[in-house]
Amino acid sequence: MTITVRKLLAVALLGASLAGCGSDPATAPHKAASSASPPAGAPKSPPTLAPGPGGITPVFQRGPKNPQGEKVVALTFDADMTADQGPRAAGGEHFDNPALIADLKRMKVPATVFMTGRWAKEYPAEARAIGTDPNFEVGNHSYSHYAFKADCYGLPVVEKERRRADVEKAAAQFKKAGVQNAVPYFRFPGGCYDDEVLRTLAPLKMTAVQWDVVSGDAFAKDANAVAEQVLAGVQPGSLVVMHCTRSAAPVTGAALQRIVPELRKRGYRFVKVSDLIRSATHH
Repeated sequence: MTITVRKLLAVALLGASLAGCGSDPATAPHKAASSASPPAGAPKSPPTLAPGPGGITPVFQRGPKNPQGEKVVALTFDADMTADQGPRAAGGEHFDNPALIADLKRMKVPATVFMTGRWAKEYPAEARAIGTDPNFEVGNHSYSHYAFKADCYGLPVVEKERRRADVEKAAAQFKKAGVQNAVPYFRFPGGCYDDEVLRTLAPLKMTAVQWDVVSGDAFAKDANAVAEQVLAGVQPGSLVVMHCTRSAAPVTGAALQRIVPELRKRGYRFVKVSDLIRSATHH
């Protein structure tokens, strides 16, 4: 992305991402897909939501409030790199943030990383490390990080007939890198989608994952401002969108040093997106 496009995207995510782009079926209730309980000792399969109206891809935005009063929150991190940013990476720009991942491990914070296939191709060892660590799960953020809907904050747009292939190409890249804990969750680049896009991706049988708390970390320079925005927005069951790319979100790691202890002080427990969706299957 050019600097202008990146700034447009950052501003949009700060102020408009909660509203999404186009229609947002997440505002309507979705029933969770039914699944039998695994045998004792068997690993749990990642839960998904049942298809939406007309069989479209379901959208998950936040977890349910626990009637017992338990406070849980899911931190998610987008590992963004677009298909055309290879020359910038070759020139020394860092789209990864291994220190942030290390901090999450040190603080024992489980998280969901929404990774682009292009990022996994550029940083296969890091993708494998994240994708084999039980603290993390890897969601699909497309291969190219191009928009799946027009007029998405200046992002290039994936052609309609290439959408499914772009998602599948990312999954193939994860497998090539050695990611083992990939989950059937998809995050739209820029958060932009509509019903037509959801219909196109329905055969992939994935759950689209949005958020209800925008961290504002994209291109931010003030870690305290990011922390304040997250802490002001989090409620029980919240799903927070952040980034783990040094060049695009340089203060996220510093913001976490305040966010994590403060939320724990407030009684919150950190979970993955799969845990929030699993909770939804029991409501």
